[in-house]
Amino acid sequence: MTVRHAIGCMSGTSCDGIDASLVRIEGTGLDMTAHPIRSASVGLGLLGDELMEFARGTRLAPGEVARLSAALAAAHAKLIRDLVVGEPCDLVAIHGQTVFHDPPLSWQLIEPSIIAEALGAPVVSNLRAADLARGGQGAPITPIADWILLRDQRERRAIVNLGGFCNATILRASARPDDIRGFDVCACNQLLDTLARTMLDQPFDIDGIVAASGSVNRQLHATLVETLSTQANETRSLGSADEPAAVGDGWTESLHARLSNLKPADVLRTACAAIADTLAQTEVSTTDRVLIAGGGVFNATLRAELDRALPVPVAPTDEVGLPSQYREAIEMAVLGALCADGVAITLPSITGCRQPAPVAGVWSGRLAGRPANATQPVQTDSSKDQ
Repeated sequence: MTVRHAIGCMSGTSCDGIDASLVRIEGTGLDMTAHPIRSASVGLGLLGDELMEFARGTRLAPGEVARLSAALAAAHAKLIRDLVVGEPCDLVAIHGQTVFHDPPLSWQLIEPSIIAEALGAPVVSNLRAADLARGGQGAPITPIADWILLRDQRERRAIVNLGGFCNATILRASARPDDIRGFDVCACNQLLDTLARTMLDQPFDIDGIVAASGSVNRQLHATLVETLSTQANETRSLGSADEPAAVGDGWTESLHARLSNLKPADVLRTACAAIADTLAQTEVSTTDRVLIAGGGVFNATLRAELDRALPVPVAPTDEVGLPSQYREAIEMAVLGALCADGVAITLPSITGCRQPAPVAGVWSGRLAGRPANATQPVQTDSSKDQ
């Protein structure tokens, strides 16, 4: 059996840090299994603040953009070096920092060659581009990795990411990837963190403590559910145009005035309830179990609202052996291995691409077993099945 050690890295929409996971991959293609070995995170500090400002539209000179890209890559390289001590590293898959996403345009900023040079390992990046080029939304890209890691023959599962945006993967009790469903739902931590900055002058409501002391305001709840449900019903990849970068500024015009008359705790509690109720209107409610991951897992109030709103059991992916904090980093490692094997990582039924995209990603450094001048993807039976 082929055994590889892959690193997956994820930098989320909050721009506050990088998650990295070392994963043992056994087998190839859609027959592979993945076993996390260890994971680690590092904060981005002032670099994160600069990336956030750039993502929000601050104009920068080309040299400044290049500096940010190189600095982010250097931070990745250091984290990965510390993580792989004593272990081999066969490939690295990096997401990069999404500074713009409005299909057909998307930009995951990072300079992968710096990482490849620092580690002496091949690095795959820009994983959304191939799908976008074939008319897809470029997202979500994790459902096929959810299928490899979290499918179960006995129950229909929903894997829900509580990140900057909430998205979901539906895994039927089936062995075929053709049965996978995946979709973006609505703004999640993008909304909660914006409200925390506006109401509390804090980057986020730690553990949802402030929200826990509040009550749901019905008028505000109706306004938020209307906006969030519109996002959920548009069946597209959410991105830059959907981010509530400033509450009441181009997102919900009347919201800012309403907030000034409400207690911060009530606003935050209401937002948690609105996210949960919007998710409950989707196919997620028809599954046997909901497994949650992402930063929202640590928000106890959001989790309580999910328990209230959803008619099925809700639990973090930790309960089935996948660390919820590092789900996306682990899945990036899986996606990187699939790319190396010549398996398309997105499905037309999920992203809307015309046909399965060619092998995704841009490689920096030489992939073991491939000639230096190779230009054609490796074809496998698994890739044809998609």
